[in-house]
Amino acid sequence: MTPAATPKKRRGLTLTTQIFLGLAAGVALGIWINEQDPAVIAKWTTALKPFSTIFLNLIKMIIAPLIFATLVAGIAGAGHPKVVGRMGLRAIIYFEIVTTLALVIGLVMVNLLKPGVGVTLSTQKSEMAASAQTWDQVLVHVVPTSVIDAMAKGDVLQIVVFAIIFAIAVGMIGEKGQPVIRLCESVAETMFRFTNIIMHYAPIGVFAAIAVTVGVGGKQMLFALGKLVGTLYLALVIFYLGVLLPVALLFKINVRKFFKAVREPAIIAFSTTSSEAALPRAMEVLERLGCPRRVVSFVLPLGYTFNLDGSTLYLSLAAIFVAQAAGVHLSIGQQITMLLTLMLTSKGVAGVPRASLVILAGTLASYHLPIEGVATILGVDAIMDMARTMTNVIGNCLATVVVSRWEGVYKEASDAELSVAAAKGEI
Repeated sequence: MTPAATPKKRRGLTLTTQIFLGLAAGVALGIWINEQDPAVIAKWTTALKPFSTIFLNLIKMIIAPLIFATLVAGIAGAGHPKVVGRMGLRAIIYFEIVTTLALVIGLVMVNLLKPGVGVTLSTQKSEMAASAQTWDQVLVHVVPTSVIDAMAKGDVLQIVVFAIIFAIAVGMIGEKGQPVIRLCESVAETMFRFTNIIMHYAPIGVFAAIAVTVGVGGKQMLFALGKLVGTLYLALVIFYLGVLLPVALLFKINVRKFFKAVREPAIIAFSTTSSEAALPRAMEVLERLGCPRRVVSFVLPLGYTFNLDGSTLYLSLAAIFVAQAAGVHLSIGQQITMLLTLMLTSKGVAGVPRASLVILAGTLASYHLPIEGVATILGVDAIMDMARTMTNVIGNCLATVVVSRWEGVYKEASDAELSVAAAKGEI
C-alpha cells in the first residue's frame, strides 16, 4: 500500500508580523476613538483595557521565577573566579565594564532627547508617584526579610540579591550543588518556553494597549514612539563608535576582518531577534577568525548571560522613557540606583525574543512606574529588538576576541584564509 503523501506544512504569519498587524489595527482604532466625544472615548477604553491588562498580568507572573533561575544558573554555573581561572575573571571584568557603559549611554541619551515627554499613559499619576527614599532606606530595602515576600511583591532588586548570594553558596559546595544548578537551568528553560507561549497573546495585548493609548493621547503618542525608536538606534550607533570600536583598536583587532567574519551571525540575530539562533554560527566563525576553541566555548556562552550590551542599553533607555511618559520625575540618585538594579537584572536576560520586556516590567514595578508602559513599548519593540539583539551578538563576539588577545592565544586569520573560508561558506 502506497503511503499517503505528507501534506506540506502551511506557514502562518510570524509572531513579529502578527504584532505589527495588531499595532496597525490598534493605531487605526485609537485614532478613530480619539476623534469621538469623551463619553465614547471612555466607553471604548473601558472595553479594551482588560485585554491589555491580561497580557501585563501574564508577564508579571513569570518575572520572579525567570530572574531567580537564570541568575542562579548563570552565576553558579560559571563558578567562582578562583575556580574558573584567569580567563573567567578577565571575561567578567570586561563584561561588567562594557555593560555599564551601555547602561550609561542609554541613560544619557534618554535624558538628553526625552522621547517620553508628552506621552500619555492610561494609568493615573496618583497611582505611580515614585517616592523619594534616603540612602539608608534604599540600602536596607535591598536585603529582603523573606524571599517569598519579595517574589510575591515582584521586588526585583531583593530577588536579585537573594539569587546572587544563593548562587555563590551553591557554587561553594561544589559537586553537591550541581543538582541545584541543573534544576535552575531546567526552570529557566521552562520559563523561556513560558515566555514564548505568552507572546502568542501579544498581538491582542498590543492591539488593545495601543488603541487605548492612542485613543487617550492622540496622534502625538505615535510621534513619541517613533522618537523612542530613533533614540535607541542613535544610542546604539554611539555605543558602537564610542565603546566597541575603541575596544577593538585598544586590543589591536583588525576591525575589517572582525566585521567580515561576524556579519552572518549578526544578520541572523537581526532577522530572528534571537541571540541563541546566532550562537552556533558565531562560534564557528570566531574559530575561523583565530580564536581557540577553548576560549570560544567558554567566553561566548558566558557572554550570553553576562554581556548583553544591546539589551542593557535598551533597558535603561526604556525605563526612563516610561517614567517620562508617566510624568514621574526621577532624581539623578534614583536613576543611578535604577542603573545598578538594571546592571544586575540584565544578567538574567535570556537570548530569546523580547525577554528584555520581562526584566523591564519587573524594574518598573520596583520603582512604582506604570507597567502599562511595557504594553505601549511592545508596539514598536520588534523594531528595537532587531537592533539590540544584533548588538548583543556582535558585542559577545568582540568580547571573545578580546579575551583571546588578552590571553595571548589569538592567531588572526589572514585575508587569504578568510577568503577561502568564505568561498566554502564557512564564514
